[in-house]
Amino acid sequence: MGLTEALVDRISVQSALVFVPGLVLAYVVFAAFVRPAWEELKLARMPGKRAPRINSKLPFSLDFLWGAISSAMKNQNHVFWNKMFNHAGSHTVEGRVAGRRIVFTADYENIKAILATQFSDYGKGEPFHREWRAFLGDSIFTTDGALWHDSRQLIRPQFIKDRVSDLHVFEKHMQTLFRAIANGGALDGENQPVDIEAGNGKPVEISDLFFRFTLDSATEFLLGHDVKSLSQPRQEFAEAFGEVQRVQSLISRAGTLNSLVPRGSFNRGMKVINNFINMYIERALRLSPEELATKSKGDAGYTFLHALAGYTRDRQVLRDQLIAVLLAGRDTTACTLSWTLYELARHPEALEKLRAEILSVVGPTRAPTYDDLKSMKYLQNVMNETLRLYPVVPFNVRLALKDTTLPRGGGPTGLEPVKVLKDTPIAYSTLVMQRREDLYPAPSPAFPPVDVFSPDRWSAGWQPKPWQYVPFNGGPRICIGQQFALTEMGYVLTRLFQRYERIDNYTDSHPGLKADIVLQPAKGVRVGLWEAKREK
Repeated sequence: MGLTEALVDRISVQSALVFVPGLVLAYVVFAAFVRPAWEELKLARMPGKRAPRINSKLPFSLDFLWGAISSAMKNQNHVFWNKMFNHAGSHTVEGRVAGRRIVFTADYENIKAILATQFSDYGKGEPFHREWRAFLGDSIFTTDGALWHDSRQLIRPQFIKDRVSDLHVFEKHMQTLFRAIANGGALDGENQPVDIEAGNGKPVEISDLFFRFTLDSATEFLLGHDVKSLSQPRQEFAEAFGEVQRVQSLISRAGTLNSLVPRGSFNRGMKVINNFINMYIERALRLSPEELATKSKGDAGYTFLHALAGYTRDRQVLRDQLIAVLLAGRDTTACTLSWTLYELARHPEALEKLRAEILSVVGPTRAPTYDDLKSMKYLQNVMNETLRLYPVVPFNVRLALKDTTLPRGGGPTGLEPVKVLKDTPIAYSTLVMQRREDLYPAPSPAFPPVDVFSPDRWSAGWQPKPWQYVPFNGGPRICIGQQFALTEMGYVLTRLFQRYERIDNYTDSHPGLKADIVLQPAKGVRVGLWEAKREK
């Protein structure tokens, strides 16, 4: 019998009841006093200055922690962050929350350092990788170093221009989307009869339809088979994918307490997702490497998966990258389209300008080409303005991979570098940064306030300065699918407003900024779309 087995054999229930609380107490003492004291001694010897402290009065910053949680529950994260910065008089602050030092920033110089100029100093970190591994595995979104580099090199060829500019994958789903809009929601079967004219002005939750559209488009692009969520009110894979994301968000927010998050629905959802994805992986791997090598983009049925399988036959690698790209390809585009419709419904003058440009370039019926989309400046302005107000990933975190600094926010003036110990989380917000009034010209008749949707600001001689507008991140980790997403959004908006000339706004108040993984309308976006009258 080994030492461990002998020790366990001798521990009674009574002694365990004393021993376990003792361990918990020891951990609390370490987290509350020993580690902070050691970190403070080390920080004192490092170059740089400290950032202003967060406003907190209770031990472990429990009041701050409760404020963050309650704000998230009310979809008011950005309000909480603004109050935090305003109280400190700085856009970089630090605090010790639950015993751990965290730095918060909305300073573009610091965001630039994290994403680009000090890229090797900051990364996702092992805690993030561990928390997300069950969902996204060792994919491009969860790894650092060689693993991340290999993932990016594997995926990059699938987003070159000739792949991105191949628009036929969107068109058949657009036709289904038109029918779903007229129906007032997802179809009950592909062959459901729909009276298109009766759909004029009918209230529809357009955000839900956009999520279904982008899921169908993404699964066809990736796998060669769409899940047809636009024509099925309830779809097992789509529901599983949404539930897994919901629980994953809770896991990531819970930090060291994430083991307390119930995972029953998460595990059931992952089983559905993995079974679905693995079925297509098995089909692709039935083709020999030689057969895959003879396939090309022009072949019928050639997919993203075929392209990946031509580089690796590792099932786990294929699974991880497919799910990561599916998450990015579905949610980011659907959210941005939803916010665009919300704002255009409230700004009919912008819709009128957008539609006039679309009709002048492609007319009322012709499907746009890639070059058409790129040539429409006002269309680009509409998308840029939406992404300025509603960046896809509004809050993000990087971990310091070594002792380092951030370039700005320390000392009495806030202009000196901030000390950063290895393993310190740096939370940054593009949402807060892109809405900072001090980064814009003063409001005027030609330049509306920063929180007002105005595509015209982009054509009035104004451009954001470098790193003050980063809706797709920047540096080596800049979104690899940026052009694909912009192309899909441009295509959808063009096809929509070739057909519809007016939007009725049925969203009574602001739908709320729900910031889970991506920034989506918390209450959805309800609109009514009116078809333009066509000459007979």
